[in-house]
This record gives sequence, structure tokens and C-alpha cells, in this order.
Amino acid sequence: MGHLALGPGRARAAAWQAALLLLLGACATSGALAQNNGAQNNGAQNDGTKTGAAARLVPAFPNLRFSKPVALLQAPGDPTRWYVVEQTGRVMVFDDDPAVGETRVFIDLRKRVNARGFEAGLLGMAFHPDYQANGQVILSYTRGRRNLTSVISRFFADDARQVLDPASERVVLTVDQPFRNHNGGQVTFGPDGFLYIGFGDGGAGGDPRGNGQNTDTLLGAMLRIDVDRGDPYGIPPDNPFAAGGGRPEIYAWGLRNPWRWSFDAATGDLWVGDVGQNRIEEIDIVVKGGNYGWNVREGSEPFRGGRRPGAGLIAPVAEYNHDFGCSVTGGYVYRGAEIPALVGTYVFGDFCSGRFWGLAPDGGGGHTMAPLFEESINLSSFGEAHDGRLFAVDLKGALFQIVAAE
Repeated sequence: MGHLALGPGRARAAAWQAALLLLLGACATSGALAQNNGAQNNGAQNDGTKTGAAARLVPAFPNLRFSKPVALLQAPGDPTRWYVVEQTGRVMVFDDDPAVGETRVFIDLRKRVNARGFEAGLLGMAFHPDYQANGQVILSYTRGRRNLTSVISRFFADDARQVLDPASERVVLTVDQPFRNHNGGQVTFGPDGFLYIGFGDGGAGGDPRGNGQNTDTLLGAMLRIDVDRGDPYGIPPDNPFAAGGGRPEIYAWGLRNPWRWSFDAATGDLWVGDVGQNRIEEIDIVVKGGNYGWNVREGSEPFRGGRRPGAGLIAPVAEYNHDFGCSVTGGYVYRGAEIPALVGTYVFGDFCSGRFWGLAPDGGGGHTMAPLFEESINLSSFGEAHDGRLFAVDLKGALFQIVAAE
């Protein structure tokens, strides 16, 4: 998150799209909305080409409301239920039925979690790939009164997989937070079976401690660990610093606040929405050993507070400035069947403005960025069903599905 305390300032969706398409003609000089080809920033700008997909939001489970929902996911091997992570400290579970009217508590950690402040709380959840056999779930949360600590812990479900036992907690990893924002906090198992963890730069503004470019800290980085080997975890042997030179847990670095991110279900690519400082929000495809520039750069532009020259940095795949929003929420590459024209398009949005975009492959190794729609929601996260359906999470408590426009 990082700018989520700011108010949205919305306009009507149709008027916004018309104005945006006019503005795009000036983007070659303003840099207001851009996409880059892979790791090379060639300065290519969005020419206003639409993705070819007409989409909209509809209420997904209109009878349900949640307390500050920040994640929506399904368990491996079970397409019949959904799990909602509430920032306030609970995980709720309910049936995948649009008419569902009841939820139940999967785990309640409210007495353990410090959810005070806008970016602290229960922030992430990941089912172990073998969850149906071993009942293991990873939760990410913040604790502590005066000073926050980010905690990555393993919990175990009962035999019927109905609840997680709070007493079963086994702490995997902790990271002290020097400030009270930019906690990141998402956890996800990758296609390789390893656990990926995203942490922000430690907070404040401008990365005052230089954590983004410091590979001797776990802050400002994407981590990758093996929770099935080692005590409490092992290091994948091909991690960039597995043999030394930096923290062995690090997979990539130079991130400001990777609030929400995902793996493409078809290709395994790791797409990250990295929240910007005061000017630029960015989308990255994160690769092993990649340095994504913070705080040398904000997006593809030099950052005034940067501590070193910007050599060897990987440019964003796409970016937008604060004329269009103030806090990017990373999404998913759409792999569903209900919106054929959207297949292969990365869908993401902005928390403050409620604007949604698509990044579609352009056939030349880059991507074309175009607006999809705008809604009056505070977009905290996305959710992907096993069948590829895509959902949007409103921090105010509601869940929505992305469907084809009528």
C-alpha cells in the first residue's frame, strides 16, 4: 500500500476513459502513462490502443461483508470455497456460491496481530501446495506495540480442514520494521514449490536507510525460501546469494513496497505491483537476481534521494504517474474462459482512483497498456479462482468479479 490513506477523487468512468485517450497523445513527452519492453526501457508510450476486451465489475457475493479484506484465495484442490484475509486479524471462509449468506472463522489472530496503523495487520496467506495432505498454511502479519515486527508463521489445520489452530503456530521468519509503513506482507508458493515473501523498504519516505539497494537486509526485497527443508527453513541453492555476498533468502531486490503480486498460471512469470513514492507507480516482471531500482529510481526515472548511479537496473514493464492514481494494486494475468479477449492480459488497478488497466503482449516482446474500467472501490487486492475467474477486493468490505461487459 503506501499511499492508501489518500482519498480517491474519482470521475465518471466514461468521461475518464475519453479524457485519458486524448491525454495519451501527449504521453511521449509527459511520461504520464507508459509501458516498457522487458528489462529495457525504450521509452515506448501507450498510443491509446485498447486491449480488445470489454470488462466490468459486478458484485460477487453481495450478501457478505468483511472487515478490511486484503486477500482472497482458494485452497489447493478445493474449488468449492473461498478464504478472505481480514487485515484486522481473521481469516474467514465461505462457499463459492453467489447467493451465500454465511461465513465462518478459519482462524482468529486478532489478539496476536497489531493492526493499528494503515498498513499493519494480517497481510498475507499461502496454502502449502500439499495442503490437502499436510494441512499447512503460511500467514504473514505484524506484531509488537511500540515497534513492529513482520512475522511469517506456519499454522496447521484440523483433520477435516475446517479451521486453523492458533496454538499450532511455528514461526518461520521475523523481520524488524524500522518504521510503521511499507510492510509489504504477501506470501505465495511459486510454481517451483518454494515460498516467496515480499517486503517493503522499511517505511518512512525516500528509503532513508537505503534498504532497497542493500542486499544485507531482507527489507525492500522479494525473498524465496524452502519451508520443507531446514530448520526453520532452507535456502534454494540457486538463490542469488546462496553462496554469499548478500542475504541468502533474497530472490530480487530494489523494491519499495511490493504490496500485491502473482505468478502467471500459464507461464510462471512473477508480476509485481510496486507502490511508488510521490510520482510513479510501477509494474515489474521480477526475475531471479533482478535489481528493480528503488531508491535509485522511482519507476523508470531517477529518484532525487537515490544513493548510487542507476547502472544494471531493470526497468518497469509499465508505469503511471499520480494523475491516474496514487497506489498500485498488482493483479493477475487473466487465464479464464469467460472473457476470451482478455486471456494473456495482465489486469491490475489503483487503490485510490479505482481505475483498472490491462497489459497485453504487443507481439514484439513488450506490452500495450490500456484502460479497462473505473469503479468507486478501494482496490486492496485481487483473487484468482482455480478456473481462472478473476475477482477484485474492496478494502471497504465487498468482493467483486471481473466479467465481460454487456
